[in-house]
Amino acid sequence: MMRILVVEDEIKTATYLSKGLRENNFIVDVANDGENGLFLATNHHYDLILLDVMLPKFDGWSLLKMLRKTNALVRVLFLTARDDIEDKVKGLELGADDYIIKPFAFSELIARIRTILRRGPVQPPESLCIADLKIDVLKHKVTRDSQTISLTQKEFLLLSFLAQHTGEVLSRTLIAERVWDVNFDSDTNIIDVAMRRLRQKIDDPFSIKLIHTIRGIGYVLEAR
Repeated sequence: MMRILVVEDEIKTATYLSKGLRENNFIVDVANDGENGLFLATNHHYDLILLDVMLPKFDGWSLLKMLRKTNALVRVLFLTARDDIEDKVKGLELGADDYIIKPFAFSELIARIRTILRRGPVQPPESLCIADLKIDVLKHKVTRDSQTISLTQKEFLLLSFLAQHTGEVLSRTLIAERVWDVNFDSDTNIIDVAMRRLRQKIDDPFSIKLIHTIRGIGYVLEAR
């Protein structure tokens, strides 16, 4: 089942959307302000985000900008009463996939959602660079300071996921969900073991460390 995040501050609209989406066999989470929406979007995997523009804390434009800065590979559909052409263009230029104006027919919304989801996930960049670390996503090749680093398939997936979210603290739960595609028991140390092995290859031979532990939360990849 596909998972959708609804970021909408109008309680009546959010309830209407979540009820209708669940009736169409989607898993739905709801956030009622930009801050909570960003937290959910960066700590859980969603196939699509329905995003209102006018939100408390910070608006939908700002939320989408922050998502795209972390290379979040998620589809976004703006759902708003703002119907100016300039607003539509701004949303699409920021990385939204579509824009639907309130009021709308729910059947049209479902049709647009299914059209977006048929496109598949947003494609990651062909290469990622963090300091002197370079990841060739297509060739599955990793180098640091011009030295080739040999990784297992799972280590490569883990490193790529960290790199796609450079500077963003990723929880162990999210890493398990996105890299292993399972939900591990919170007491398991499999993520920590995998990260330790990755560090031995990526960080130990070099003076500047890129993988950092955030105690009690998870991990972040960044140059400090």
